[in-house]
Amino acid sequence: MTQIVDPAQDFAIIGENIHATRVVLLKGIRVTSLEDGTEAVMFQGESGEQRFMPIPESYKKTQPYEQGHVKHYMIAVQKGLGDDPDQQAEGRAYVHYGTRRQVKVGARFLDLNVDEVSYHVEVQKRAMGWLVRTVQEVSPIPPSIDSSNPEIIETGLACYDGQAGRAIVNSVALERPETLDLALEHNAKIILTAAGTEGMPGDAAARVANVKQLMDLALAKEIPLDDIYIDGLVFPISVSADHGLAYLDAVRELREFYGPEVHITGGLSNVSFGLPQRKLLNFAFIHLAVEAGIDSGIIDPVQCNIKQILGLDTTSEPIRLARDVLLGKDDFCTNYLQAWRGGRLET
Repeated sequence: MTQIVDPAQDFAIIGENIHATRVVLLKGIRVTSLEDGTEAVMFQGESGEQRFMPIPESYKKTQPYEQGHVKHYMIAVQKGLGDDPDQQAEGRAYVHYGTRRQVKVGARFLDLNVDEVSYHVEVQKRAMGWLVRTVQEVSPIPPSIDSSNPEIIETGLACYDGQAGRAIVNSVALERPETLDLALEHNAKIILTAAGTEGMPGDAAARVANVKQLMDLALAKEIPLDDIYIDGLVFPISVSADHGLAYLDAVRELREFYGPEVHITGGLSNVSFGLPQRKLLNFAFIHLAVEAGIDSGIIDPVQCNIKQILGLDTTSEPIRLARDVLLGKDDFCTNYLQAWRGGRLET
């Protein structure tokens, strides 16, 4: 098991925020109405001044908007790809703001994903190129080029100038092993996913088996263990009580098998999807995952302070209830939900 001595140095945060799927709530604190009635997402400019990114009328015709969700980075990228110079500058400033926020709180990589910007691959490639170039204008840390399409990954790697350090590829999977060669060609690190050729793994054993197949391919290409991040795949605990344990058990087995040099990561906030008090569940799960052996996380560093997480009082009622849910000890989350309704989950 990896022992994290100094979280600021030893825990590698892959900042997940600059991603076309990310949302802010239409009725939340980040969205406001301007004097003329225009709805806009608030952000800060380079000098700390208040700025606003208006929500386009075209976006208001989408299902996410009707459900009260604003995919703010999707909007920013689409503005950047448009023909209007003012909107291009607006999208660029918004991405710079998101980049600065994550860097300030300790991200080591910035995960960039544009897959939902368009259904057309050529537009996705243009979007990834624009996003990589825009981020690297202000980022002192390298990107994590994130896509399920190797063509988009290749575009992102080709557009990165390398000035902030080695990029990382998110991700290499059994269904697209050729991505290993892209990483080697561009001297990038890699995230290996535990997905199988037939779909997502159902338990810890399937995760481990899939990872071992991929690791054999990577090691055959002489990729150093220190360049490899294993994503054991985190699924929502609201869907199955076994999802938390399946990930944690896989982490323990992979850490024991490959030793301390390889990195183990994952989209850790996925675990809380569909449940109240998500931040509480995320903190408790990250704490459990560190105990199991992770040394990295694809997380929101603005919301997840690693030092605070590692210092959790695991005897407190909210954390104890959250851990029971995550470890499959609270059937149907009954105790957790009762505590939430009773106002006992505040920390």
